[in-house]
Formats: sequence, structure tokens, C-alpha cells
Amino acid sequence: MKILKLAFTLMLAITILSCSSDDDALLATSLVGQKGDVVIKFDNGVGDQDFIFGVNYNKSNGESYKLESLKYLISNVKLKDANGIEYVYPYDENIFIVDEADANNAGEIYITLNNVDAANYTELTFGVGIDQERYALGAEGQGDFLEVAQEEGMLWSWATGYRFTRFDGTYSSAVTTDGALNVHMGSVGTDLDNYREVTLPFPNTVRVRPGVEPQIHVQADISKVFDGETSVNFEEGYSQVHTDPQTTPVIANNISKMFVVHHVHNE
Repeated sequence: MKILKLAFTLMLAITILSCSSDDDALLATSLVGQKGDVVIKFDNGVGDQDFIFGVNYNKSNGESYKLESLKYLISNVKLKDANGIEYVYPYDENIFIVDEADANNAGEIYITLNNVDAANYTELTFGVGIDQERYALGAEGQGDFLEVAQEEGMLWSWATGYRFTRFDGTYSSAVTTDGALNVHMGSVGTDLDNYREVTLPFPNTVRVRPGVEPQIHVQADISKVFDGETSVNFEEGYSQVHTDPQTTPVIANNISKMFVVHHVHNE
């Protein structure tokens, strides 16, 4: 009797797995050629607080800061589906500026990906900044974005390269009050590569379909820029971060760890 029950259980499990595999194959086939839009909502905060311009935030070492500008570059956005297949957003359009000044009343900055391949996606990947391959295309190969970056203050000069971040404001410490704070981390030509790739799993599947616009809510904890993988001190050179080969990689690494997908909506 036990052997019969075991055999029945095994047959049932095989049948379920087979049906599940068939369903997945049928779903993949039915979605071929279909497209949908996806919205990525970036929501900047400081710890568990909403980020607000001009508000003073404390660091772990007793220093504090407040910002008047907060923007960063996002590029090379791609999605991975449940079968491990990657969808890469079109290259010429795959670069964005996330600017807190553009946030809505809820503090969210929207990036809309149009005509994404329909699928069930489980993971988001993007780069912070500009990769060396894109930079190697030269100024002429940057398309319209070069002018946009210049207008937004996200470019030093072509020879030096892009500013990946623009965090401007003031800081205070035990010895300084309202000192200038400017974190303009970026790569420096081809000599210093501070581009970082970020991969974030979804808490539930993002279902891209025609006529449906899923929303991916990405939280960015700005406190981790200064109190992240490495805690930094403004009085030790981190109040002015530009092209230095020592300070910029530390900030780049910290920023790459500040993102998390909080939730997704399939609407």
C-alpha cells in the first residue's frame, strides 16, 4: 500500500511539473511580439525619512548636511524574465537623469520605458553613470544626451567626462558651519572608471502586457552616499568630491548600494 501511495505521489508531482512547464511555454508563445510600457519610480529618502531640500540630516559621525540639488545618471536599464532572458532597453534612449527637482508631490521621479517586450520579469538592472563603452563613442556618438547633460550641469567637459552625481549643499561639523558640499562623482576620461551596475530583485513578478503599465517603486537611501559601505568624513576630503582617484570610487561604491525595490504594482 505504501509503495502504491508513493508511486501515486510521484506521478502526481510529475504531472503537475509537466503542466506547469507546458503553461510556461504556452505563456511565452502567447506573448511573442507583444509590447507594454513600464514605469520605474525613483523615490529618494534619507533612512526612513522622505528627502526634502534644505532639511538638515545627521550622519553617524556627528556631521550633518543639507542639499539644494540632488540628481544622478541612470543608464543601461534591462529587465530579466522568469526564464533568465534579458530585455535591454534601446541603447540610444537608455540613459536618464533622476532629478529630485522633478519629483511629484509624493517625492517620486518617473522614468517610463516604452514598448518593452511582454513577459513576466523578476529582476531590474541599471548602471549608475556612463560606461566606458558609451564614452568611447566620442562626443559625436552621444546623441542628444550630450546637450541635455550640459544643460543639466552633468558634464565637466568632454575630455573629463560626465558628472554621474550632482549633490550640492552645505555641511556642518565640530569645526565647520555651513561649509560648501559638492559631490560630483564621475569617471575621469578612460583613466578612472566609476561606473557601477546595480541589480535589484523584484518582490513579486512584473507582468508586462499590452494596455497594462506596471510600476516599479525603487527607493534610494541618500544617507548611504555618506554612511554606506564606507562611512566618510566631510572634514577628510569628502565635502568636495570631483575627480580624485581616492574619494570618487568610495562614493561610487556607496551609491551602488543605496537602491532597493520596495514594491511593484501591476496595473
